[in-house]
Amino acid sequence: MASVPWDTLKPTLCQYSIAASSEHSGRYVAENIRFDRPTEVSSRWSGIKEYVRQWILLELTTAAVLDSITFGKYHQPHPCNMKEFKVEVGMNEEHMTEVLYATLKNDSRRETFALPRVTRDGVPIPTRFVKIIPVSTHAQNYNTSIWYVELSGFTDEQFIQGVLRGYERNREIVAVHHILKHLRQRRHLSTFYQLLTETGTQLEHPLVSELYETLVIKGDWERAEKSLEALSSAGLFSSYVNSHQPSARWRRLRGVDANGDVPSKRGGHAMCLDVENQQIYLLGGFDGRKSLNDFWVYDIHSDRWRVISHDVSKENGPGPRACHKMAFDPKTGYIYLLGRLADEDMPKVTTRWQSEDEQFEELPRNATAIEEVPASLDGGPQPQPEGRRSVGVGTDSRIPLHKDISSEFYRYKTRGIDRGEWKLLNIDTAMIGGPKLIYDHQLELDSEAQNIYVHGGRVIDGTWVANKYSGMYCYDIRTGKWSTIPIAQLSNDAMPPRFGHSMVYDSIRRKLTMFAGQQESNRYLSDMWEYDLQRGTLIEVTSNFTVAGGPEACFAQRAVIDPQLQEIYVFDGLTRSRTAGRPAAESAIWLFRYANRPGTWTRVLLAPPLPQMSHKRPTKSYGQGSGSATKRTRSEMDAEDEDDSQSDSPVPRWAHQVVYDPESRTFYMHGGNAGVSPATGGIRTGGRATGVEFDERLDDFWSMKLERPPVCEVIRRAKFEIRQQQFREMCDEVAPVKSLTFLQTEVSAVVDHNNEEEEEAFRSLLSLLLQPTLPTTDLDESRSFPSSNRSTIASPNSTPSEHDLGWTNELPVDEDTVMTDALTTDPSSNVDFKSTLVGEALSLVDDPHELRIREGRRLSSARFDQRTKVFESLLSFISPEAKQPNGNLLDMMRQNTV
Repeated sequence: MASVPWDTLKPTLCQYSIAASSEHSGRYVAENIRFDRPTEVSSRWSGIKEYVRQWILLELTTAAVLDSITFGKYHQPHPCNMKEFKVEVGMNEEHMTEVLYATLKNDSRRETFALPRVTRDGVPIPTRFVKIIPVSTHAQNYNTSIWYVELSGFTDEQFIQGVLRGYERNREIVAVHHILKHLRQRRHLSTFYQLLTETGTQLEHPLVSELYETLVIKGDWERAEKSLEALSSAGLFSSYVNSHQPSARWRRLRGVDANGDVPSKRGGHAMCLDVENQQIYLLGGFDGRKSLNDFWVYDIHSDRWRVISHDVSKENGPGPRACHKMAFDPKTGYIYLLGRLADEDMPKVTTRWQSEDEQFEELPRNATAIEEVPASLDGGPQPQPEGRRSVGVGTDSRIPLHKDISSEFYRYKTRGIDRGEWKLLNIDTAMIGGPKLIYDHQLELDSEAQNIYVHGGRVIDGTWVANKYSGMYCYDIRTGKWSTIPIAQLSNDAMPPRFGHSMVYDSIRRKLTMFAGQQESNRYLSDMWEYDLQRGTLIEVTSNFTVAGGPEACFAQRAVIDPQLQEIYVFDGLTRSRTAGRPAAESAIWLFRYANRPGTWTRVLLAPPLPQMSHKRPTKSYGQGSGSATKRTRSEMDAEDEDDSQSDSPVPRWAHQVVYDPESRTFYMHGGNAGVSPATGGIRTGGRATGVEFDERLDDFWSMKLERPPVCEVIRRAKFEIRQQQFREMCDEVAPVKSLTFLQTEVSAVVDHNNEEEEEAFRSLLSLLLQPTLPTTDLDESRSFPSSNRSTIASPNSTPSEHDLGWTNELPVDEDTVMTDALTTDPSSNVDFKSTLVGEALSLVDDPHELRIREGRRLSSARFDQRTKVFESLLSFISPEAKQPNGNLLDMMRQNTV
């Protein structure tokens, strides 16, 4: 079905009735959830806790493609409120599919949850029935209560008719795919190819079909192994490779500019990446004494820095600043810059944060740093480092500021005739509908739609009576206009305002994900939210990603996204030490996979050290640098090289900068503030103590790649499966000495002998030389079905896992025989036993199509089943969209006959 133009469709409220429900308590009937009466304690449905499975089934007046489900609540928290729940949808109540598993808060705010409009294949989901299944309540030993339910979706008659036609076509295709899989497994190959031709469907990628024919039908081992290379070249192993836990391989980048300089130590700076030209741009930051506005570019190909300007304000660019944000537009080559925390925003102050231990103590609400600020707020000396406490630079956020609070918005051109030109787009964005002057915010650019999205951050407006946070704004690049996105209304004020958080943009699905950061009273957040640009909806992905297996609540962390892999990568910043309760930095990296809700978190481990190699580099020239650059002598760099030989990863930090190249899948990290490692209570780099002081600014530059199982490893494991089967058949067809030689050379060559499981499988193959020979054809007169060893039966219809092969040289009993035995134990069964045996026999003989391909050579049913098992084990390495479905047709039949 062609893609649906969702932007042209508007969801409306869907009318429904109560089709059925589990038992209710007292007068709290299911009909009550159709009416939103938050002040009436009896206007709800309550189940009975004695029933393990509670549910309500809703029937829509007309079929719809649902967009969201909203739950209204009682006007105050209630112990009976439903907490965890599931939502299932379907066109009939007998076949429902789970589309949502979520959690409601125990408060009075309505909560709306987006429902998937399409399947994984992009087919719109028509719905007539909705089942709500409570899982838990907010208080134990209470009946579950649901107060109000509202459904929103698309109900246009013409649209729905098209959706239903496409949905039925898709169901037909899925059904045909399962039938084709079953026919091929049961060896009805002539029927398989006839159905394939008549329906015009494609069961799998052509290369997978080629692998099946060479491996299962022909037993051409050499061609089967060559097919693996073709599958790899077509990218069909990518999903398998990317699904495994990666490890981080860091590399210190030592490139300098023509004078031997690199950007000086700093935190709270900004970076962006031009992927096409492989250029990383860096601007500003705070070096511990002053704000900077130098501008650098790093060329990835040549490993060289180049200083564009030591002071961009002299070229109509921004003044010194930190805690700002930049974004690069790949379509136009423009860099956009917004936000500021500059030296002139703060006079010199005296604070209580004098020692390292005391720097992070929170001031009482009635004793803020404002009380100790001198009366004069204009000009004055530069602030001392200990007087700054913010995400980017370490500045107390309650300090008064300079009178200039204009929110400047800049653009820099990297291409074309006017390359290198700065332009001030807005003197003050707040004057034209944009954000006020902010810092520690987030900024993302949608190059396709030419929109810039800004969210959160601390507001600098001249008054510091209370902390102020910015909302969400959109800048239309084409028109030059700002607009406000009412994110607070979308979440009913449920999404806490914040600064120092993360925001990433999925350009494929057009969704922004926002998480973590800091709120009032130095509270670190661990929630995650998703804003759908197409729907204009905001949903909470999780209220606590730490509980879901993710990092601790944090702020000043950095995050990037890979929309193709549907992965978000989080580089830890500051967290609260569990022991001391004070902020501390970790060097951990987290991976969040969001393809399937609610998503999964994985901690990325360090890759094992590489063999020791010389770190000496070619001689470079070293000249005199400026104050915004770090000068390294040759002896200093050689000493750092020696340190790097002992270090696997960067020192823990916060307020650093990270950019990501999705094409090479490489991360680049620079600078930041050194942090305390919670594990050691001090600074560490690569597991060793360093001389780095806490909160010291850093100037190191790193690249990192995530190492996953390489494709060559996948091919090796696939070859191991193929050669095991080749050896099994050799044991029955050639002299034992030849088989043994093949085992010791060809099979051993593709075994990871350090892997205990593979080594055990390899050693067990030797026993096959001592077992009786398998019949090579189906003319064996002693064909029988053992009845006393049911535990060895394996269904040929189920795809085995990559390690669960359970090989035997006995002729396996067919699954149809198992079904026959089960059915005939019932005297009332009407199954025709003779016809069942006929079907069983048909699956054990050569199909005419096979004989034509093999030029008349026959193949025993045992061999066919074994080869099929090997083929299906290889399918575990292949992307889901390129192979036969995972479902089992016989299991589906059982579900309908039980």
